[in-house]
Amino acid sequence: MMTLYNLIAGYCGRNVSPSVSGRIKYGSMIAIIGPNGIGKSTLLKTLAGLLPPVSGRLEFGKKGRPRMGYLPQNRNIDPYFPLTVFDVVSMGCWPRINLLKRLNQHQRAVIWRALGQVKLLNVLNQYIETLSGGQVQRMLFARILAQQASLILLDEPFQGIDINTCKIMIRAVNLLCRRGCTVIAALHNNNEFITEYFPNTLLLTCSRSIWNSSI
Repeated sequence: MMTLYNLIAGYCGRNVSPSVSGRIKYGSMIAIIGPNGIGKSTLLKTLAGLLPPVSGRLEFGKKGRPRMGYLPQNRNIDPYFPLTVFDVVSMGCWPRINLLKRLNQHQRAVIWRALGQVKLLNVLNQYIETLSGGQVQRMLFARILAQQASLILLDEPFQGIDINTCKIMIRAVNLLCRRGCTVIAALHNNNEFITEYFPNTLLLTCSRSIWNSSI
């Protein structure tokens, strides 16, 4: 899907991450780990195209830049804006439709399937201000599922949520990977969790980056 050649991520020409080189295959499930401040989030933003590399380069395969879904660490959503759960998840379909058009039957089915995967069908008509923190995270993840992206980037997706929400989301991630989607997540160093659910890891250290396998 993509190849990194001595890629260094950062801001305004200042290095934040160490140099990273390697290939990422379709269907990979990768955890980016390392100490705080090492550049995990910055690297994700660079992979998403939100930041240019400080140095090095990123190349995509023959299919070109894939459709991407990105879940940032900070939830930039106003909980008091009058939107329902269905409204928010339906935003995942916007890149493929005219905003002035109504959702068709296929798009509604995509949204319902995404809500079902994260166990939110029972609250689809509730306003977002009524949701718990875990439900909000599942809703935002369902919005990404509705995008039907082939590359999904997650920044600390399991932080601050209950174990049941973690399991629901990780099952959805596993299903995506089995269907050929690539998932890259920046995570805290929870070795037990990472070892159990992520077959590939990228460890960022102050001097270098280390892949745990050829991916």
